[in-house]
Amino acid sequence: MNFSTFSMANKLITGSEALHQLPEEVSRLGITNPLIVTDKILIQAGVVNQVQELLSKEAGIFSDVNPEPEIEIVEQTVQAIKQGDHDGLIAVGGGSAIDIAKAASVMATNSGSIDNYFGVNLVEVPGLPLIAIPTTAGTGSEVTNISILSDKKEKVKKGIVSPYLLPDTAIVSPVMTLTCPPSVTAASGVDALVHAVEAYISKFASPVTDALAIGAMKLISKHLPKAYAAPDNLESREAMITGSLMAGLAFGNAGVGAVHALAYPLGGRFHMAHGVSNSLLLPYVMKWNKIACLERFRDIAEALGEKTDGLTDDEAADKAIEAMTRLCRYVEIPQSLREFDIPESALAEMAEEAAKQVRLLKNNPRKLSVKDMEKIYREAY
Repeated sequence: MNFSTFSMANKLITGSEALHQLPEEVSRLGITNPLIVTDKILIQAGVVNQVQELLSKEAGIFSDVNPEPEIEIVEQTVQAIKQGDHDGLIAVGGGSAIDIAKAASVMATNSGSIDNYFGVNLVEVPGLPLIAIPTTAGTGSEVTNISILSDKKEKVKKGIVSPYLLPDTAIVSPVMTLTCPPSVTAASGVDALVHAVEAYISKFASPVTDALAIGAMKLISKHLPKAYAAPDNLESREAMITGSLMAGLAFGNAGVGAVHALAYPLGGRFHMAHGVSNSLLLPYVMKWNKIACLERFRDIAEALGEKTDGLTDDEAADKAIEAMTRLCRYVEIPQSLREFDIPESALAEMAEEAAKQVRLLKNNPRKLSVKDMEKIYREAY
């Protein structure tokens, strides 16, 4: 059967004044006692206060979100929901806060251990109403049906995939990203580019996801260096968060591939930030995937601003990789795993772990063996 489906947050509100629609959405969803899920840095930066000021009464706050979302934090969030008798969630932050809130919203209404829900379509009933407000231009978590969590005991990342994880409302405003530091702007921005590239070359891409992915690549490649160099450039911030949103819609439906599969052990074992691990690995994985989809790589090169007239598909594909490598260098993405003190002896075991990410690898255009993945790690080392 040849068909594709498309899903996203129930309602999407974008633009520089989008946040002002928050009170109406809280009322529309019947939330009378919201819990804001965020981190302490955003509280200190005054970002959470912007949200609080719009609410008719003071909301509860759970601020113990870490850069890498962990299962234990979800459990703590659920405790806060029950103790405060909260009937809805407002996630304010990057992918970590939003993923924690998504998982907590369904764990507050579904019985048993969270371990029962890792996998695809295992969540039994809808969660609490959820409004997602991203403060980084990167993960696209505000429009996807997945929550990726770190299991500290097993040192792996696990995913809950369910339509019940789709936020009821996503409020996407560039104003909320203005306090994002340059290093996070860079890592999250290239992470969004990873989403767009992997969605475009996915085996499950569709004309709809293709258009979103290419559009995202054009916006991000043009505006990421500007947002990195001038954090208060609202035009570039808006282009970046729009590009991230488009990439999220693309990969949320087409899926991601080997970059993410290889990044998971780096986060699970060595606590490398998701955006950094994805960004570092992207050019190396692109080199391996190139031969499986040369024509698509030509499109990627053109979306990144490269001239491909008169070039063979192979030459044009190389231009895509060169452009991606150059962009990562512009925004000072680390170039090697060695910079993170990862022992070379761990590479073979990481390849074994990456090979277990079947949910991701089935989307990848090139079939990769464990040995192939070990070679990619070694090239990135």
